[in-house]
Amino acid sequence: MDNNSARHIDDIERAMVAIRRSQSRRSLAHLAGERGTGRAGGAAFDVLDAVEAAEQSGIPATVSGIAAALAVDQPRASKLVAGAVDAGLVRREADQTDGRRALLVRTEAGRALTEEVRRFRRSVFAEATEEWPEADRATFARLLTGFVDALGRRTNR
Repeated sequence: MDNNSARHIDDIERAMVAIRRSQSRRSLAHLAGERGTGRAGGAAFDVLDAVEAAEQSGIPATVSGIAAALAVDQPRASKLVAGAVDAGLVRREADQTDGRRALLVRTEAGRALTEEVRRFRRSVFAEATEEWPEADRATFARLLTGFVDALGRRTNR
């Protein structure tokens, strides 16, 4: 790897660490609170995000799947799911193929909150890139999506 490549990899690593730190501080959730736009984060929304991701991939959402998606242990995932159920955002349904497990499904309120939060996040990302030419936004979207896909293939083995 030449010096330029090494420098670019260093830049990517620093940017990814900054994103991770921002996410762990729930920066978007705090911004949503400041703007009075509703709930844009928190544990219940983490569960909603994981259930939605499972739905999109065609994998049934379970407490075990939520634990894996959120990188928490089973008891913690159970508590997070219970909170989302209590908030009316997720419901448990019996698994018709395995009566011992419950599937997690977003409720209408959960789908509505998911869409509200997605609109908010998209608006923040639009603000962050508002001075960019459209071609740069398109290139960034393509490269970031490709990077995330490639990284996922390497880390989800």
